[in-house]
Amino acid sequence: MEGFLTLVLLSSIVTITTSDFETVRLVGGNSPCAGRVEVLHNGQWGTVCDDGWDMTHAKVVCREIGCGEALEAVGDAHFGQGSGSIWMDNVGCSGSESTLKNCRSGGWGVHNCNHGEDAGVRCSETINYGRSRLVEGSHLCSGRVEMLLVGGWGSVCDAAFDQQDAEVVCRELDCGAPVQVLGEDAFGKGDGQIGSKEIQCR
Repeated sequence: MEGFLTLVLLSSIVTITTSDFETVRLVGGNSPCAGRVEVLHNGQWGTVCDDGWDMTHAKVVCREIGCGEALEAVGDAHFGQGSGSIWMDNVGCSGSESTLKNCRSGGWGVHNCNHGEDAGVRCSETINYGRSRLVEGSHLCSGRVEMLLVGGWGSVCDAAFDQQDAEVVCRELDCGAPVQVLGEDAFGKGDGQIGSKEIQCR
């Protein structure tokens, strides 16, 4: 039986994008679109305190990271306790901000919290920039490839899927150049339909 296609994409472009431009991330969830909220400040990732944390704040986070609608705003370190700095407390968002870092707070690093109060969110979907997406990976640019098929998202069979095909997926997802193409369910089996056509890109 043929396995589902899997990609692991770790290029220098991805590293630059993540460290220099990504300012909010979700950690500790079962997908890239659920987890403990962490923000980047002064080159260090830190957490957000759950004081006043609600769906308005969760909506800003989910929209910022391209994860659809907010389903849940959680506190009390629901996704595990972070470490290091607690960067934001008493966050106040109107809901229209393009980034959580534009919301009001008591000031960077000003808080009366501990990591047992780390805030988290659960969003409605996995990362989706177009007609392809990567799921079950450890970050936004790794995981099992799925494509938008008639009737919903489905897995891509790894038969004949090669480096050229991977380059197209990576470019669509703005993930740089592919470093490794894996098959045989390296990120688990999908539960949706399987695309019947072999993918052949030039």
